[in-house]
Amino acid sequence: MVLTSQRAGTLGAGSVRTVSILGSTGSVGTQTIDLLRANPERYQVRALVAGGNASLLAEQAKQLRPEMAVIADEAALPALRASLAETRICIAAGRAAVIEAAGLPADWVMAAITGTAGLEPTLAAIRNGTAVALANKEALVSAGDVFLRAADDAEATLLPVDSEHNAVFQALADGNRHSLEKIVLTASGGPFRTASLAEMRDATPERALRHPTWSMGTKISIDSATLFNKGLEVIEAARLFDLEESEIEVLVHPQSVIHGMVCYRDGSVLAQLGAPDMRIPIAHALAWPCRLSTVSPRLDLAAIGRLEFYQPDSRRFPALRLAREALSAGQGAACVLNAANEVAVAAFLDRRIGFLAIAALVEAVLDHLGAPPVADIKAVLDLDAEARRIASSKLPGFASVSAS
Repeated sequence: MVLTSQRAGTLGAGSVRTVSILGSTGSVGTQTIDLLRANPERYQVRALVAGGNASLLAEQAKQLRPEMAVIADEAALPALRASLAETRICIAAGRAAVIEAAGLPADWVMAAITGTAGLEPTLAAIRNGTAVALANKEALVSAGDVFLRAADDAEATLLPVDSEHNAVFQALADGNRHSLEKIVLTASGGPFRTASLAEMRDATPERALRHPTWSMGTKISIDSATLFNKGLEVIEAARLFDLEESEIEVLVHPQSVIHGMVCYRDGSVLAQLGAPDMRIPIAHALAWPCRLSTVSPRLDLAAIGRLEFYQPDSRRFPALRLAREALSAGQGAACVLNAANEVAVAAFLDRRIGFLAIAALVEAVLDHLGAPPVADIKAVLDLDAEARRIASSKLPGFASVSAS
């Protein structure tokens, strides 16, 4: 893996940067495009890739004039073609086209296709030896070894977009990685930070989706409520920064002002602070190694008044323990964890299992499958499918899981 400033000369200020956006119609993608629109003189778009929202993709393409606009859902291709008929933009659809677009040479690629659908496109971008802004957790959680080998081979630069990892990246900017003692990832605590096990047992999807700080998509909002998001971030951080599980601490920080900290051997602690606004880490990755002006809210520490920190409660939030165990087990355990969690979250949202059953089901799948080896992307995708199959088969047994 390369996560340094060795490409700073290529990506520095003063020249137009070519960019591609994978997942342009999602939350991270649309916020990235807002930043591109605000700085049209600095960026030239090569490709926009979306899942199935043809109307929004067409609108984005008309504004940014990419060389290529690709939609994964082939059924949406006629609508996209009709909307862009008066342009010279190359239009395509389907899985192969998505991977082709991701592999177009560009200075910078936003990898924001969620789920395992984003693995092969992100890998295609990395193999170009480009700077890849990672907003796809699965790349490092489910396929970390595969992706890090590819990044090393291609001398690609991985730029973290998650606010916590981006915060650590910024705090490591002086390059003193060898002097690091540990890092600290912060968690808001989600909607159940102070809830009892009984309240969590009876939680509805509507209650679990009411995040107190961040505005996010459905899946990540539930992951925040269970703290699985923080467990996945522990795994990502270990891969990104070459850390042992014991070198990563998690603290609940309800104000969501400090996003990450680096603790050094001399006792110094460097923290990155900012408003809970994803445009800040996206802008940092987009302009790196420079800075980009944004309209994001500025911190008013006097108005905030106090910053609080708590140890996470492992009894109410077992997801952190499961993620740490998967990280320590190595090989395919993290892939199993991620796949089983996706099945469990979907079942909870469909009201087929209770909130507390999410972690219980994931643990059962981990116990069943263990940590199979994953040597390449095919093995990752096969294991992901098998973990989902096992999780689905076990669902009926968790329909009535409650607090114990």
